[in-house]
Amino acid sequence: MFLLKTWRSTAFGLYGYLNFTKSGFIEHSKNFKAEDIQIRIDGKNCIVTGANSGIGFATAQGLASRGATVYLVCRNKERGEAALSHIKSSTGNKNVHLEVCDLSSISDIKSFASRFALKNEPLHVLVNNAGVLENNRVTTSEGHEMNFAVNVLGTYAMTELLLPSLEKAVPDARVITVASGGMYTAPLTKDLQFSDGNFNGVEQYARNKRVQVALTEKWAEMYKNKEIGFYSMHPGWAETPGVTKSLPDFSKSFSGKLRTSEEGADTVIWLALQPKEKLVSGTFYFDRAEATKHLMFAATKGSHALIDSIVEDLRSMSGISS
Repeated sequence: MFLLKTWRSTAFGLYGYLNFTKSGFIEHSKNFKAEDIQIRIDGKNCIVTGANSGIGFATAQGLASRGATVYLVCRNKERGEAALSHIKSSTGNKNVHLEVCDLSSISDIKSFASRFALKNEPLHVLVNNAGVLENNRVTTSEGHEMNFAVNVLGTYAMTELLLPSLEKAVPDARVITVASGGMYTAPLTKDLQFSDGNFNGVEQYARNKRVQVALTEKWAEMYKNKEIGFYSMHPGWAETPGVTKSLPDFSKSFSGKLRTSEEGADTVIWLALQPKEKLVSGTFYFDRAEATKHLMFAATKGSHALIDSIVEDLRSMSGISS
């Protein structure tokens, strides 16, 4: 197991250095088509979680600049209001709204989903961007480990509860989940809350992101008859407030080599704008292209068979019946 973990970390580090940095973005962007990102989506409703800073903010701003009605879902009211004001003034789009919701709380998410359902509006794009990397074990008021609560349980609950609104936007509805290349170092595990062994926040984050990718596959399979597209993506290594706070050493050692938030958000916006027939539901995307979900010899592929029992656990913990 030690050798396998070492290989995963080494392979990830090398693959990441070559692809996930700013220079990787510049290289990959040579294949981008400018017209793909110039599409207008006036009148379409988009929800972006964790939208007050970093990739979430850049995504919300990018969607608003293309005419969408955007709902910023933020935990902190003051930071959310600052983001709201900035996006409105910079884009000239007045159809941008703030929804205060703590993504670590199932109760809060249920309350938000109920409020949104009362609008009786179609939801064209849900961006599950909110994420957290707590290096120490923190337990939420509902009794869940914090990283898991936001990254996995919150993402699961938000998506499941907004399905009726997404169905109103069919055939154009889509769910985009912002994962991380860190998932390359972790297989799926049933130990969702890191109960076994000494807690490691970085490893837990990687495990969480692996669940998000496998969950996206599962949603695509479960709901293929609903005509909702489910996509996960990796933004690359971006210089965001979250990275600076949670991974200070990494941020410092890669100073000047990390992507901007806008470069990190590029593929999220691209996924939100493309005609559905150009995309493959259940797929993991990176820099506007389909990407591998597993590194060679990392022994993570077979672990995806666990997703059915993980979904059962999430359903039970969230109290959501499908």
